[in-house]
Amino acid sequence: MSRKKKPVVHHADFASGRSKALQLSIIMPVYNARHVVENSLRSVLDLEHELIAGLQVVLVDDGCTDGTSAVLRDLATGDDRVVLLTHNERRGRGAAIRTALEQVTGEVTLCHDPLQEYDPQDIPSLLVPFVEEGADAVFGSRYMAAKYRRTLRHRHTLVNKALTFISNWFTDLNLSDLETCYKAVRTSLLKSIPLRSDDFRVEVELAFKLAKRGARVFEAPVSYLPRDFPGGPTAGVKDAALALLAMARFSVVQDLYKEDEYGSHILSEMDQARRFNLWMGETLRPFVGDRVLEVGAGIGTLTNQFIPRKKYLATDINPSYLDFLRSHSIGKPYLNVKKVDVTNSADFEGLEESYDTTLIINVLEHVSDEHQALQNLWSVLEPGGRCVVLVPQHPWLYGTLDEALDHRERYTEEHLRESLERAGFWVETIFDFNRFAVPAWWFNGKVRKQKTFSRVQLKVLDTLMPIFKQVDKAIPWSGQSIIGVGVKKR
Repeated sequence: MSRKKKPVVHHADFASGRSKALQLSIIMPVYNARHVVENSLRSVLDLEHELIAGLQVVLVDDGCTDGTSAVLRDLATGDDRVVLLTHNERRGRGAAIRTALEQVTGEVTLCHDPLQEYDPQDIPSLLVPFVEEGADAVFGSRYMAAKYRRTLRHRHTLVNKALTFISNWFTDLNLSDLETCYKAVRTSLLKSIPLRSDDFRVEVELAFKLAKRGARVFEAPVSYLPRDFPGGPTAGVKDAALALLAMARFSVVQDLYKEDEYGSHILSEMDQARRFNLWMGETLRPFVGDRVLEVGAGIGTLTNQFIPRKKYLATDINPSYLDFLRSHSIGKPYLNVKKVDVTNSADFEGLEESYDTTLIINVLEHVSDEHQALQNLWSVLEPGGRCVVLVPQHPWLYGTLDEALDHRERYTEEHLRESLERAGFWVETIFDFNRFAVPAWWFNGKVRKQKTFSRVQLKVLDTLMPIFKQVDKAIPWSGQSIIGVGVKKR
């Protein structure tokens, strides 16, 4: 069924030269759709818009048995925009998306339904928030207000809205359409999320994990043409029950990052200890000035506690963290984001004597050249500026947890003092931090040989944090970490 092309909408920002066309990848999971898939693919390939710089379509033959496979092979031949991947058996929508993501190359990725329930002419409207608002994800809503819309099946709509309401309660997003097929996501973000669901429950999983990652999610209205022929998708009682079970699961699961060279999956779990992180921020705050450069800002755990400031530069080397920080900085003119390798002097060019505070929290123990790192931080400080360092303490505590976090070493007070002084700092103070965690670190890393703390342990830590915080200084051993404050001599 063909549809009339919708007119190109010219936004004022685009006309003034601020537009940015995007490379777009569209994933099409296909199962037994030989009579409609050609029309559906043609409608996607015919898509033209000023926001689309290039188009890639990744077809996934999900174990088709009705002759669709031959149709897909013919369609993929002769058009270099089309990539065809094949499953030997039916594995489901979520599995097809995972397979396709290995070949996706665009800046933004979305899924298209080959049954033509959704109109590809709506896709450009989903790209607008990426360009104008720095969106991380845009969901196409079948229920948002538009100039007109087709009426939909009442009971089907009630089920979808009920599922969306429950999802919103868990995620604290105010979506209007959880189960929409059209979910456009920045590709780098999408590829960094471990998607575990094989079937349609991937829609719930993606929404929940985007929310937990702090993604900037937008919605845009899309049209919808429900299909009633046999084999068309329906929101039955079983599907609704499975969606609810998925919500229960992903509301507690913190599986937010794929394993990578930066240990993102481990650090994201540690970030769940919210009260502990607040305590760390309270401890560091007296040493933080008005113009701050933070090394290894991650997902802004400390950044959010210290802004706004007159000037704040959040840096990292992890692409996923940098994407998050850039998105988070929108609307905050005092907050800038930059990729900075603390050991690379070239990354600090043009920043000399620009800051009164540098923060390097749980980073120095990772770098290969601590002296160069501290000298680079010295160079960006104005005279009298502070370098605030937090590192793990006690070499005898070094174990499997440190190995998993890629710690080069654990420090002593004497070592940290010598390192600061050798880089040209006068040491204002050095003190220990977090005494109560020493037994747990020793038991997990030295005795049990664990590579991460369990979620139960982190939950207990966060729950009991108000008590631990009050008794910490009364504990008779020194802390798991050391905080050192070095001052650049005037």
